[in-house]
Amino acid sequence: MMTAPIAKAILDCGYVLLEPAQVQAQLDVHSADLLELRGSWEDLCKDTYLRDGGSYRSRRHSCFVYTSATQMLELAAHRAHWQPLDYNALHGGMERWFEPITQSVQQTAAWQQLLKALGATFDAICPVERWYIEAHQFRIDTASGIGRPTPEGAHRDGVDYVAILLVERRHIRGGETRVFQAEGPQGVRFTMVQPGTLLLLDDARVIHETTPIQPAAQHGLRDTLVLTYRQHGFQAPPGLG
Repeated sequence: MMTAPIAKAILDCGYVLLEPAQVQAQLDVHSADLLELRGSWEDLCKDTYLRDGGSYRSRRHSCFVYTSATQMLELAAHRAHWQPLDYNALHGGMERWFEPITQSVQQTAAWQQLLKALGATFDAICPVERWYIEAHQFRIDTASGIGRPTPEGAHRDGVDYVAILLVERRHIRGGETRVFQAEGPQGVRFTMVQPGTLLLLDDARVIHETTPIQPAAQHGLRDTLVLTYRQHGFQAPPGLG
């Protein structure tokens, strides 16, 4: 792996956007292998917690622990996804239980390599004993019209680093990703189009959002894998860490 260029870019800018070829060259993760998992996005469960009344989001969620010294990745006990209101004004403050990511996905070499490679990359920036990882498979669809990848708006996640992998984009308009300095006016806007594109964010330094998607034809959707890395344990309600 050649994680140093990625680490430097994140240190310099607070984010880095990697094309599939760069993901392969610098993380030793082959996009073709990752994209073989696309079929598992057909088996996600509807997110029943959306407070805007929508039914456009499906997801699965699992947690992992990466130990830096041994580069070992372990599955953590299944738990609720929880964020404080400070970071998610729309859905924060409540425990959200989602079906876990299937073992057939978790056990693939590409999945294991991606989570480990990102752990090593972030460890090069901020050396820690362990990274606590939350993995989310998301599908945003346009079956009912507009789909919102980030219904909470521009936000931070309350973690150290965030990785967003585009898995599929089909028959949609919109879905522009926006990354802005948390403290300052600077920002960038782009649309992730090619499956296998990977966006890495320093959550303390930048805020991010993705604009709503609209159908360009039937069966419009946007599939992503979102991974968050946090050094101080999983986020949990006070007293339940």
